[in-house]
Amino acid sequence: MNQLGREYEAFLRDLKERIRDAQLRAAIAVNRELVLLYWRIGHEILTRQQQQGWGAKVIDRLAKDLKQEFPEMQGFSPRNLKYMRTFAEAYLDEPIVQQAAAQIPWFHNCVLLDKVKDPVQRLWYIQQTIEQGWSRNVLVLQIESGLYQRQGSAVTNFEQVLPKPQSDLVQQIIKSPYNFDFLCLGDERSERQLERALIDHIRDFLLELGVGFAFLGSQYPIEVSGKEYRLDLLFYHVQLHCYIVIDLKTGEFEPEFSGKMNFYVAAVDNLLRSPKEEATIGIILCKTKDKTTVEFALQGIQKPIGVATFQLNRDLPESLKGSLPTAEQLEVELNTAIIQAEIRAEKN
Repeated sequence: MNQLGREYEAFLRDLKERIRDAQLRAAIAVNRELVLLYWRIGHEILTRQQQQGWGAKVIDRLAKDLKQEFPEMQGFSPRNLKYMRTFAEAYLDEPIVQQAAAQIPWFHNCVLLDKVKDPVQRLWYIQQTIEQGWSRNVLVLQIESGLYQRQGSAVTNFEQVLPKPQSDLVQQIIKSPYNFDFLCLGDERSERQLERALIDHIRDFLLELGVGFAFLGSQYPIEVSGKEYRLDLLFYHVQLHCYIVIDLKTGEFEPEFSGKMNFYVAAVDNLLRSPKEEATIGIILCKTKDKTTVEFALQGIQKPIGVATFQLNRDLPESLKGSLPTAEQLEVELNTAIIQAEIRAEKN
């Protein structure tokens, strides 16, 4: 390629980048104006219903009249107008809408209105959606898994061994329990089976871990004094600039787990970590843990270690357990259905 061709290619790449950036900014601006419009409409409906005694039927009439005037717009159904009213009732001040709710798509806001009643939690989910770019389906998943309650709830020694604000930042990235509902595993499984299942579902696993985790490997080898050791899972956190070692345990936390993790973290600090990177973090992931036992086990350890739990498939309500078929019953029914289908095919 000659000089002119190279200059043109660079010019074209720059133009494409500028156009995409402009498209993104335009889409964000359009969304912001739409959400603010919906809030103002909802605010006007709410005000007139409260001050002038307008009844609920005004929404149906308003939907019909607005649809007739603006047939090309899809957002004036009675259902959506009711969401606008609820939206205005949830956010009484327009500045809050401009700073938070208007930064995410309208239907994200509808999900939050349906599923999150506490205003503090709702604003937290909005901020997480902005920072992590959650789709609506991911937002629903995070709400239904109770992410707000799980975030930062692991038992750790971060406050004792890490400086602020790093200790607070690291604490907030670790949940407890982690939700592994996406795995099809029963209670009887080995640590290697759990590890392989997580790797097979690495996209779901990374989503559950949260933004910033980069997967480096499973059974990651490190050599100390001529002997090889293997880390269950090794990650790098691109925002915290540190390695994160995860050790999987399918049973209850035992005090000796902290000593083993202390060794792993020290090894990664000495063998992999560069002077510019922050201290390596260790996470022991167990099926269950006793808080006091964990606290005692972490006392005196100078490496940052956290202990969290995980859950596989959530227990069914007692009322449903007896009514659902077993795996054996499902297999018999499936085989019967196949045989019946084959008989029908032969007759035809």
